[in-house]
Amino acid sequence: MSPYEQLLHLAFAAPAEAAAYLTPTARQAHDQFRAAGPREQPFRFEQLRLGTAMGLLKLLADLGDHHESRRAQEVLHRALEQSRTPQDIDRIVGREAGLFDQLYNNLYVNEQGEELLNLFGRTLDADAPALLDEIAREGVALARTLDFGDADEDDANE
Repeated sequence: MSPYEQLLHLAFAAPAEAAAYLTPTARQAHDQFRAAGPREQPFRFEQLRLGTAMGLLKLLADLGDHHESRRAQEVLHRALEQSRTPQDIDRIVGREAGLFDQLYNNLYVNEQGEELLNLFGRTLDADAPALLDEIAREGVALARTLDFGDADEDDANE
């Protein structure tokens, strides 16, 4: 299993989340990119980037029960599922550009949350598959150490 797939499975571990977010498009983004011809590679790379970013935002949302992260994750999921070209991705994500800015504004996070935001930012800047693989590997390693205790307690109290 690729680091990308591992990240998605760690981020969307609950069966209901896996059913909703680990669609064939999301699960196969890594393999589709590897198999794509030169004309299709830019779009497939963007799908891979969307899936990686979506997984990282899901971890961030769960870590701090962060509403903006969940909303941004939904936008990325919609772009991943509905887009057929890089321009479609830009249009869908561009409509919600302010939401992505809010991820960094007035956000209190712990050290692990900051690491997730850093990985998310690096995902947006990545310009090569090897960089996305590295980010996914780091995300997997971080996901395995995350302490979701506070978020779970908050959910239990609601």
